[in-house]
Amino acid sequence: MPMASAHHTHSDGPPRPDELWVCHLGTVAYRDALAIQAEVQARRQADELPDTLLLLEHPPVYTRGRRATDGELSLGEDYYRARGIEIVPTDRGGKVTYHGPGQLVGYPIMRVTDIGIHLRTIEAAIVAALAEDRITARSRCAEGIDYTGVWVEDRKIASIGVHVSRGVSTHGFAVNVTNELAPFTWIVPCGLPDVTMTSLARELRHEPKAGIETPFDERIAQCFCAAHGRRALAVAPSQLGIARTGRRARSRDRTSRALDRQSPATLRGCDPNERPPHTTTSASERESLIA
Repeated sequence: MPMASAHHTHSDGPPRPDELWVCHLGTVAYRDALAIQAEVQARRQADELPDTLLLLEHPPVYTRGRRATDGELSLGEDYYRARGIEIVPTDRGGKVTYHGPGQLVGYPIMRVTDIGIHLRTIEAAIVAALAEDRITARSRCAEGIDYTGVWVEDRKIASIGVHVSRGVSTHGFAVNVTNELAPFTWIVPCGLPDVTMTSLARELRHEPKAGIETPFDERIAQCFCAAHGRRALAVAPSQLGIARTGRRARSRDRTSRALDRQSPATLRGCDPNERPPHTTTSASERESLIA
């Protein structure tokens, strides 16, 4: 998925400082998404683009962070590949996790000065979005680096993994919405052998189905931007210089209408004035992490 040359990123003038761009990419192969992130990150580092949230899905893939060990893919790579699951090493910190259809993936490409606050803000946004479905979720950051993410009681519903280079983040979060959960049972997800994974569909007792339910990804976009005290502005992939996107990528007009229905401050749990608590950031978190 190559990046197109683009000198102008917004036809309506320069980005406003209170805006955070949101771009829906549809279904994108994981390696292609890595290339897209690298290009957008470079342009953000050069101040050619504002802070941007990419929302997408991946075909089935296990990704291995820099702290991953062979024992986390306990059934052997041939077993996974026979089931159509790709295995891809990645530059993020942390261990092994799974991505697949029906899981909402968000990659914030944005300036970060404190990685601990960045992680806690992502968690707060996901918790707020889940609250819109009356799902009570929480952060377990106080329990250590391996518990970064979002939990419903002791069940994990969202994983978070980031990497920061020259002050700009890549990678991000993955929320289980309607995806199958069995692939998590074939590995040691996030290095936690006893973890139980859950999903929005399971918590709501809905039968899983392919794809992301539109209202939830819109809520994630709103709550993410509101948690950063910013206004969500939906943009087309071409405005980021992305030449081609995956299946079901959304038009700017359709998504803009959805994001403009409510001010971020009106969403329950998405008050931009309520900042997440600061927590001490370990050396390993300062480098990068996933949990």
